[in-house]
Amino acid sequence: MSFELNRKLAAKPPALKTGANIDPVTADIIRGAFETVCFEAATHLGRAASSPIINQSNERNAAIVDANGRLAMGAIGTPHLTFVNQMMVRWGLLNFDTYDWGPGDVFVANDPDHGGGHLPDYCVYAPVFDDAGELIVVQTLQAHQGDTGGKDPGGFTLEATDIFTEGVSYPCLKLVHRGEKRLDVIRMVERNNRFPSFAGDLAAMVTGVQKGATRLQALIRKYGSETVKAAINHSIDHTEARCRQEVSRWKDGTYEAVVFIDHDTAGTKDIKVQVTCRIEGDQLTVDLTGTDDRPDLVGVWNTFANTRSYIMTQVVAAMDPQIVKNEGYFNAVDMVIPEGSIAQPPPNKPAALGSFHPACEITEAVCLALSNVAPERSAPQLYKIGMPNAVIGFDETGTMWMDQGVDCRSMDVSAVPGIDGWGSCPVSLGSLILSEAEDAETRFPILNISREMKTDGGGAGQWRGAPGSLNVKQVLQPTTAMAWMVSADHPLRGMCGGDDAIPYSNHFEVGTPNERKIEQTAQAMLPAGAVIAYQHGGGAGFGRPLERDVEAVKEDVLDEYVSIEAARAKYGVVLTGSIEDYDIAVDHAATDALRRELATVD
Repeated sequence: MSFELNRKLAAKPPALKTGANIDPVTADIIRGAFETVCFEAATHLGRAASSPIINQSNERNAAIVDANGRLAMGAIGTPHLTFVNQMMVRWGLLNFDTYDWGPGDVFVANDPDHGGGHLPDYCVYAPVFDDAGELIVVQTLQAHQGDTGGKDPGGFTLEATDIFTEGVSYPCLKLVHRGEKRLDVIRMVERNNRFPSFAGDLAAMVTGVQKGATRLQALIRKYGSETVKAAINHSIDHTEARCRQEVSRWKDGTYEAVVFIDHDTAGTKDIKVQVTCRIEGDQLTVDLTGTDDRPDLVGVWNTFANTRSYIMTQVVAAMDPQIVKNEGYFNAVDMVIPEGSIAQPPPNKPAALGSFHPACEITEAVCLALSNVAPERSAPQLYKIGMPNAVIGFDETGTMWMDQGVDCRSMDVSAVPGIDGWGSCPVSLGSLILSEAEDAETRFPILNISREMKTDGGGAGQWRGAPGSLNVKQVLQPTTAMAWMVSADHPLRGMCGGDDAIPYSNHFEVGTPNERKIEQTAQAMLPAGAVIAYQHGGGAGFGRPLERDVEAVKEDVLDEYVSIEAARAKYGVVLTGSIEDYDIAVDHAATDALRRELATVD
């Protein structure tokens, strides 16, 4: 049933029926209003939620879906959440009469087998009807919740073999009926979550979509239902046309990439993701045939909706950023996602960790394939983190707390032609405001000792990847710590001759006789005072390192991004002087000779 349902959910919905004609200016004014409504709803959630993962990190997304289940506007949020909301709404629309949709209703959904991402990503949505009772659009908010009511806090069970271990799934659950809260249902949902902050998060999501629905109702009354529907059709058609225009500029051909995950959570090594991108005129097809489909894998199952979203996140990144993010992209791009593979698992497979891996490897493989036709925009939209170090304990009242490791970190920021890796967080989390050290320390009994970029922590290249950061943290009370480590054997890949990023690594109880490197997974009790150190991989390089501007290498050495030794070994740049005296200079004659020598080896 799951594969049949996925095919139904992924089928191309028709345009909205309308008798109105619309000019491009009016259509774009309404489109801009949709974006503003999404911004207001997402900002409301970010400010009103109770948990730090939302009110500090802002891991949330707002989107508007039309009455046929098409993404009318995907606006504010982390990029990897932009393209998943419509699938959950579509399942609700398929069951419109069963769930008795009406004005003032609010629903929640998170079921991976019914159009959802992974369980922690709750989608709350509110249908918007016109005054004649016709459904026009649906306002949605999606946000990552700190718990899902499963075996382990946070919903990340390393050894889970089914979805039921990870928590409670809601295909579609009505929280508000005709404007009245269903307190029995809301209390039941709140009870299936470990954290008191969840009640505030859920309330913020409900009021956020209600706020958006109110704005949309006013917009519909101002312009009329027929005009709004015509504007949605126009916007989606325009995005499809712009997407096809971009593809038509690319060279026809077949471009392949294979990326591996080090291991699943049970230790099975080298989990394969294979992507083939075919370009024929204005048609792009992304085909995941060949991706791993071994049935006994553990922890590496990405939901169908998530796979679609992560593919599209990278496709969008390869195109003009001014193209509106909506259903037009899905109309223009064909996706082949093998049933039974880790990119479209059988029913009831665990899904929580799949949003890390293979989701990121799918994105990486699409990026590598498209670097052949759009190298100037081939920045991987990913985070190769495995999973963050999660530390869990109880306060004096017996209430559980959890620091999910959403720390400031530099990682996975690769270079593109003309631009070195930049910033202090990965591009896929570009709208995520990573938690401040001070905020985390006021909430949890932890101390952030240091967060610093690692010299030589970015892949060498004509354009250099950003260095990865080493985050060192101390727990002040006995706690449980969880981790899944990948990207040590298969770090982020360099492109067009650039070097790979450095591997990830992780150590528990640093500086004690019990210090140990986490090679695969860990679920350990840490004593008070224990120190954990997580080395994040940096970004990969782009282009051959020997072609990097020698003055740029000198500046990297002065900034301590690159060591003097690496300047010589990787870039063939011979420097005189010392960092301490700040008199570093390039020996051009020696550099020319060394680069000629290294080029023969290269």
